[in-house]
Amino acid sequence: MIRKIWRNLIFFRPQKVTVVIPVLNEEKTIGKVIKLAQQSRFTDEVIVVDDKSEDRTVEEAIKNNAKVLTSNIVGKGSSMKIGMEAARNEIIVYLDGDIDNYELDVVKHLVQPIFNNECDFVKTTFNREAGRVTELVAKPLLSILFPDLAAYSQPLSGMIAAKKEILKKLDFENDYGVDVGILIDAYNQKTKIKEVNIGRVNNKSKPWQELGKMSREVSMAILKRAETKKILNLDELETMNIIQNEMENSINASIKHLNKLIIFDMDETILMGRFIYETAKKYGFESSITDIITKNHEPYIITKLIANLLKDMDLMQIYEIVDRIKIVPDLERIIKILKNRGYIIAIVSDSYNVVTEHIKKKINADISLSNELEVKNNKITGEVTIPSYFIRKDNSFCSHSICKSNAVKYLTEKYNIPTSNIIAVGNGENDICMVKMAGIGVSFCSSNKLLDNIADKIIKKQNFKEILTIAR
Repeated sequence: MIRKIWRNLIFFRPQKVTVVIPVLNEEKTIGKVIKLAQQSRFTDEVIVVDDKSEDRTVEEAIKNNAKVLTSNIVGKGSSMKIGMEAARNEIIVYLDGDIDNYELDVVKHLVQPIFNNECDFVKTTFNREAGRVTELVAKPLLSILFPDLAAYSQPLSGMIAAKKEILKKLDFENDYGVDVGILIDAYNQKTKIKEVNIGRVNNKSKPWQELGKMSREVSMAILKRAETKKILNLDELETMNIIQNEMENSINASIKHLNKLIIFDMDETILMGRFIYETAKKYGFESSITDIITKNHEPYIITKLIANLLKDMDLMQIYEIVDRIKIVPDLERIIKILKNRGYIIAIVSDSYNVVTEHIKKKINADISLSNELEVKNNKITGEVTIPSYFIRKDNSFCSHSICKSNAVKYLTEKYNIPTSNIIAVGNGENDICMVKMAGIGVSFCSSNKLLDNIADKIIKKQNFKEILTIAR
């Protein structure tokens, strides 16, 4: 009799779940989200996976008794996977860390269908107007390529619940494509999926500068899975081209009111050092860089040969080197002030996109333009592409075959910003044309006399506060 009662107690024991919260700079809301997750009778573990936040997110998470992990690779997908692998329970709930108005029983809403054996994967819908990328990119692509998924009202929602055994089989994209990617993967594996309404949600809309990147990464996640399933054809690709044009029109409409831009070089301007030299010092190819620079004069060849020195390095090694290089003091505060004054913040560098995108996130810049280093399976292939916006055209400002001034011209045309409303900040020979072309050119801690001569403003101390005197 006692054994029977004990078996019944075990059978009816409430199942427990792990709540995983990927975060990046969410100090204002993360404490509230953790407390809400902990209030659920189903939750016995809350894991916060930090994507190298620059604010007090980690301190707030620890203060609220969450288990805190740090992602070694920047990106939401990596954080989601790390949280899943560390979870001690077999059912996992993912919540966004930037939402301050979840309903109190949101965890219950997400896991109840799984407990009731209605499904193995829960996708949320909520009472909020879908974003521009959802409406102009995700839904149209899904309706063409995966029509069964077009009915989901929020395919890019990151708030889901699933069995761990299902999640282990999914491919976590490490960018904006992660949420729609795992939805498609779950569907392709014939997982039982249910959509659950979790009420009204007020989450942060992406800034307009992110829409193009988000659109591209969401599209790539969907197209990659369509290619794997061999369901692409010419008509579908033409339809996608129309969608892309509509997305571009939407972005342009969003930015008409913005007309001031400040451009920063990265190496020895934002960073108190040069990425490639720090990498060479770490991995012992300093002499190879010297040979390449002394034996070649064409920028294209130099860029190609130096990129090949990075072959087989993984992204974690790259980020570790970048994070060791100090950023000019007080830059985050200065950028915040500049944004309040209506400036768009851009990084234009002859370094690599994996570096400039990382720095862009750290300093909260809006745009980064740089050479595109090829990465496959998180490893550098050694191949690099110099984007067309660096290449000389008939109406270019100077005669150089590759020049940052061409990138400045590209930005003026793309965002309809007059050159007179642009401030350009650089420190070296490669910045001369860009600084000269801008409405206000700034030489920052430079030893180049020509740059100092053509600059409108010379700053010799490693602090950008003097920028505020000219950026009105």
